Amino acid sequence: MPPRIRAAGAPVKVVGGSASLPLARALARELSIPLADVSFEKHPGGFPDGERYVRLQDAVAGEHVVLVQTTHPDPMLVEYFLLADAIRDAGASRLTAIIPYFGYGRQDKRFAEGEAVSAKTLAKHIALDADELLTMTIHNPDVLGLFPIRAREVSGVPAIGRYLKSAGVDLVLAPDDGAIRLAKEASAIAGTPYDYLDKERLDSYTVRVTPKELRVKGKVVAIVDDMISTGGTIATAAKELKAQGATRVIASCVHGLFVGRAEENLKVCDEVVATDTIVSAHTKVTVAPEFARAVRELAR
Repeated sequence: MPPRIRAAGAPVKVVGGSASLPLARALARELSIPLADVSFEKHPGGFPDGERYVRLQDAVAGEHVVLVQTTHPDPMLVEYFLLADAIRDAGASRLTAIIPYFGYGRQDKRFAEGEAVSAKTLAKHIALDADELLTMTIHNPDVLGLFPIRAREVSGVPAIGRYLKSAGVDLVLAPDDGAIRLAKEASAIAGTPYDYLDKERLDSYTVRVTPKELRVKGKVVAIVDDMISTGGTIATAAKELKAQGATRVIASCVHGLFVGRAEENLKVCDEVVATDTIVSAHTKVTVAPEFARAVRELAR
């Protein structure tokens, strides 16, 4: 077991938000440090309107606190801010924000007059209490430049790659050219070749895939993407692979949102695999080792 880490002489403790408790527990085990007890019970005043309530049950004064909380769905974003503020008020000497899935990170520029740049808004408010940010496999790494604090992307692809290696995959496929970097990274870990499909997005719900001769007949193929939302892109790619003779298609992603008709769309796949950045029925791997490595580097 590795020794407990300490940052600038201060002990380190993990605090997990309710959206990311399994990952927070796994991270604490990886780092051999305590997981703080947090209460998420209803407000003592008995408010019936669904407002979030948090209470730190353990002392964190003078400590380096690692707060783990995915900011999806929206109430979890409010919960993150409540936890960060409570940690600072309790006297923590340093706060490292781990936001495994960075909600509102996709709007990183103003496309029309009067729009809010949601990624910039979130970055500004997260920086009020956090000293640094670690997030995972974001759609556009340029978003990190919007933070007024040190912000770093941690790759969640190694966790997917390890799983695909154990699953006996023959080919790793990106559903479009934007995911090539992910497919390349996963294939290197899985020990397989990689390729990609040509995709054109027609609207928020519809995509067109241009067929390519991928020589997938009789092979197990894994599609790797940063996130699966409605599953439309993955389903279209899986149908094309099955049409070309693939015997098994595995859909894999770092962030499994699975909204709308995702479950229905993904029935064409033989298996769906996601990490614990967002907990779902398809969460089969943890990214705790990747975040643990990043936290150790911060503590040096």
